Amino acid sequence: MANYYTDIPELKYHLNNPMMERICELKEREYRDKEEFDYAPQDYADAIDSYDKVLEITGEITGEIIAPNAEGVDAEGPHCANGRVEYASGTKQNLDAMVKAGLNGMTMPRRFGGLNFPITPYTMCAEIVAAADAGFGNIWSLQDCIETLYEFGNEDQHSRFIPRVCAGETMSMDLTEPDAGSDLQSVMLKATFDEKENCWRLNGVKRFITNGDADLHLVLARSEAGTKDGRGLSMFIYDKREGGVNVRRIENKLGIHGSPTCELVYKNAKAELCGDRKLGLIKYVMALMNGARLGIAAQSVGLSQAAYNEGLAYARERKQFGKAIIDFPAVYDMLAIMKAKLDAGRALLYQTARYVDIYKALDDIARERKLTPEERKEQKQYAKLADSFTPLAKGMNSEYANQNAYDCIQIHGGSGFMMEYACQRIYRDARITSIYEGTTQLQTVAAIRYVTNGSYLATIRDFEAIPCSAEMEPLKARLVEMANKFEASMAKVKESQNQELLDFVARRLMEMAADIIMAHLLIQDATKAPELFAKSAVVYTHYVEAEIEKHQGYIGRFNTEELSSYRP
Repeated sequence: MANYYTDIPELKYHLNNPMMERICELKEREYRDKEEFDYAPQDYADAIDSYDKVLEITGEITGEIIAPNAEGVDAEGPHCANGRVEYASGTKQNLDAMVKAGLNGMTMPRRFGGLNFPITPYTMCAEIVAAADAGFGNIWSLQDCIETLYEFGNEDQHSRFIPRVCAGETMSMDLTEPDAGSDLQSVMLKATFDEKENCWRLNGVKRFITNGDADLHLVLARSEAGTKDGRGLSMFIYDKREGGVNVRRIENKLGIHGSPTCELVYKNAKAELCGDRKLGLIKYVMALMNGARLGIAAQSVGLSQAAYNEGLAYARERKQFGKAIIDFPAVYDMLAIMKAKLDAGRALLYQTARYVDIYKALDDIARERKLTPEERKEQKQYAKLADSFTPLAKGMNSEYANQNAYDCIQIHGGSGFMMEYACQRIYRDARITSIYEGTTQLQTVAAIRYVTNGSYLATIRDFEAIPCSAEMEPLKARLVEMANKFEASMAKVKESQNQELLDFVARRLMEMAADIIMAHLLIQDATKAPELFAKSAVVYTHYVEAEIEKHQGYIGRFNTEELSSYRP
């Protein structure tokens, strides 16, 4: 049977990144848990070994249980009866295996029953699971909603809810409503305080809720009567044991069939406030969404890996005109670009995860003691990097997942259009990644300020100063020229002082920045591990060079008078 971790050596490479030593030092508080928990690591080497073993277990379960169940789960899907969801039989087997292996509450402190893992190895687990079944990945990886409860809930809530998630209970985040999709400040689910019972009551409807019949829900609701914007919204914890929420229906979706996407009806449901009133959207949902976006980036990389695996295997086996189709330039060109996008996107994903790890660990330490001036500076630096990289990781990887799934089917030819081949499921599953948890267009909105304020360019210039191997130097020199073109394109748009023009070309500017950043990360990886990444560094640099030329040419020749031609 395949092991979805050990079969992908690139994952172990990213696990052993030098930044992990600082991450482990912060997350483990200099390894203080070793005195209390026999499974806590003694030092950095022990911590990495622990992550490696858990990743291997995850890869084994994925290869032996989740992957073989994927087609059956896709065909059967979950069922809804009497207001409750019943998972597909294969999904139940998957969950049972993950719970028995102790793979829940992975990032939570050991005192709650968690593994105290950093975000980075947990994200690798999410990628591994998604490579086999993206729909099941949604159910399992929503455990990371507990990060928000841990960050903003009180000690009593920690003690009651976190151990349950660590023991295997499921979670959901209930944000979207029929009239509030991306525009979450329009949420109208009503929260009223019940003086007699000393609790909050929730009434209304939520729609498109992933894993909507979960055990524990984080719910965005309007707590301030008479308000209509985000300042009237608060975050609540709903426990299914209390009752009051029914599943009206499960959506009939194009893909991710194993993941029940539900419409929920709240009828006087008992709930409790998480954090402070009026900060639900302004503060808590932003934290929740950033975690979710990193999760979808991981799901996207998993799907890209699955698409590449299927395309490569078919191209090797399929013969036409007397030879395997992988020997035709038209086919190996597609496969090379698929692999380059996969490696580049994965590099961006784990660079982002490491940034998140450092700032989140320092945030957690700040709840125990006052940070030193050096730690505050470090926290601020990595929080900014995480905030700027997250929309790139989610936006670019979700687009790459779709592109790789498309090319996988193209490699299969007519067979790819047939339902018995896995590539059609991967294609259907990939389509949602650029839509949910913020569309690619919304990732552009989140990223564009880092284009205009020069943050991405500053990061690129920092990368230019990092030494690389002699073999990679010519590629890096080309990236310097690409950065100059990006800077010139950015300057042209800013000089126009036309906000509509900036909005119109924002995605092109974001992609230019992301392309150059990912190419630099690949060159850094190829310098350290040429046997894994040198080919992709060459292919991706060629690909990016063409993309930069295209975007620069488009922006350079565009004038504001032409905008009217694009309006319907």
